[in-house]
Amino acid sequence: MKLKVVVHEAEEGGFWAEVPAIPGCATQGEDFETLLANLYEAVEGCLSVDVEPARDGKPGRVLEIAV
Repeated sequence: MKLKVVVHEAEEGGFWAEVPAIPGCATQGEDFETLLANLYEAVEGCLSVDVEPARDGKPGRVLEIAV
């Protein structure tokens, strides 16, 4: 899987990054190498979160997909 990441320089030094394809997935690092290591961990954590399905009263299907 390939994801686009937006890397920003932090005002206080270091870097922070966000993954636009995964809302709320962001991390930081004091240097670029640390940022990259933290990014892998952040993406794994964001993708492993269980999300409860919306309860609108309509029957639906549950699918399992591999990414």
